Amino acid sequence: RSSAMSSAVAQALPPSILALFAPRPPPPFKPAPEKRKMPRYGTVAHLVSEFEEPSATPAPKPAAVVESKEARRARKAEKRKAKGEADLEAKVEAYDPNEDSKIKGDPYKTLFVARISYDTTEAKLKKEFEQFGPIRRIRLCFNTETGKPRGYAFVEYEQERDMKTAYKQGDGKKIDGRRVLVDVERGRTVRNWKPRRLGGGLGSTRAAKAPKNAPAAAPPGYGGDAGGYGGAGG
Repeated sequence: RSSAMSSAVAQALPPSILALFAPRPPPPFKPAPEKRKMPRYGTVAHLVSEFEEPSATPAPKPAAVVESKEARRARKAEKRKAKGEADLEAKVEAYDPNEDSKIKGDPYKTLFVARISYDTTEAKLKKEFEQFGPIRRIRLCFNTETGKPRGYAFVEYEQERDMKTAYKQGDGKKIDGRRVLVDVERGRTVRNWKPRRLGGGLGSTRAAKAPKNAPAAAPPGYGGDAGGYGGAGG
């Protein structure tokens, strides 16, 4: 009965399924591999005469020194640092605000305004600072390569007393969402003055932070040798 059922099931299956149960053909017969005759092992005594004398052997060349990744990075960083210092020194030597054709006006009537929003225009700046007195000229500084604003400007007043008033009352004034910082122009009023871009200035971002319990330093006087933020301009 089971054989009859198996035969019936086999007849019901498709040929593709029946092929899975078909026996594989027997493997082909192959004769045993032939053993090869290997040469006998010997010594190298008969080859000693072919060797060169040790005294005639040239000294080995020194191994090439491979620079590590860390050493390469340090070398490139030192090279960039030296180039930057050389460029900075050249710019410091060439810095002379009194000979700059872009700088005009009376330096003792000029106010330096920093931390200005990049969206602030000269008209907006004039509107905010002319409340301290009549303004003769405003120069908003831009990057000469990219044309983007540099975030600072110079405001020249008609009277020196108006500039002093703006210096005392305009610091921290909020313009276009940012509190500006004001100072006198020191490029032409302080001897040997250098702006921050040449390593000078008194910006707190480049100075070491004082201890929390240290007493606050007194603000520098107007035009004193202590310097301040103001660069050359007008």
